[in-house]
Amino acid sequence: MKVLLIAGGWSSERDVSLAGARGIEKALRALGHDVTWFDPATSLDGLLEAASSHDFAFINLHGSPGEDGLVQAMLDTAGCPYQGSGPAGSFLALNKAVSKQLLRRHGILTPDWAFLAARPAADWEPGLGYPLFVKPNTGGSSLCLSRVAQPEGLAPALEAVFAHCGEAIVEPAIPGVEVTCGVLGDTALPPILIRPAEGAFFDYTSKYTPGGATELCPAPLPAEVTAHVQDVTLRAHRLLGLRGYSRADYILRDDGALFLLEVNTLPGMTPTSLVPQEAAAIGLDFPALIARLIELGMTAAGR
Repeated sequence: MKVLLIAGGWSSERDVSLAGARGIEKALRALGHDVTWFDPATSLDGLLEAASSHDFAFINLHGSPGEDGLVQAMLDTAGCPYQGSGPAGSFLALNKAVSKQLLRRHGILTPDWAFLAARPAADWEPGLGYPLFVKPNTGGSSLCLSRVAQPEGLAPALEAVFAHCGEAIVEPAIPGVEVTCGVLGDTALPPILIRPAEGAFFDYTSKYTPGGATELCPAPLPAEVTAHVQDVTLRAHRLLGLRGYSRADYILRDDGALFLLEVNTLPGMTPTSLVPQEAAAIGLDFPALIARLIELGMTAAGR
């Protein structure tokens, strides 16, 4: 097939997108596909025309555009199939303040939060207790994420977000271990337990620096805990109207309470990223995972 590989974009996660796309291109070519790169940052006006002349689009964008559903909506207009969720599910999952409302409404635990659409007054306090996490409402890759231990750290953390983004979300830190779990098709994958380096949390540096974190797959958790993580992951995936694949990130508290932080509709796709690790645990190497995502995307498009 002729595959349009869409990567880059203009979000703060551009470099992550491009790095992942190189591995995807290699896998696509190994599968026998013809690949054309497309970067919306330099040629957005040509997307509809390019999509119309290709059999499939593989989207590897992070943030906006891409995870906000814009590119998916354009591809739908052009009649070009793609992997993953459609416009509505993508938009709902990307907006943390909105997706958290839906999760809580349907009985899925998520940390309390304060949503900020603009910089607050200098003396603003969220009333959530410390320590806190401050992060962009619609960002990913843990960019501009800060852990705030004391009130004097709140203003600088908010400034770091608003210097790059239009909206912020503030959450109390939940003590526990970090767990992530992907969905492929209608199946929850084996979860991963993440142990950041001592004294750190799973921020951008931990994610993309060798040795920044230990990722244990499958997670060494009791069978009933693993089943619970997978059940909640599938529930969230369906609740948000997602398809194809996704990845949910959690904090698992010592008492067994599971708090869903966010759901990613275009999770990282380097061969060593989290979802590819989980796929490998069920016998799918990276090219096989890419082939499965294409198959699911074609089926969703009725092809």
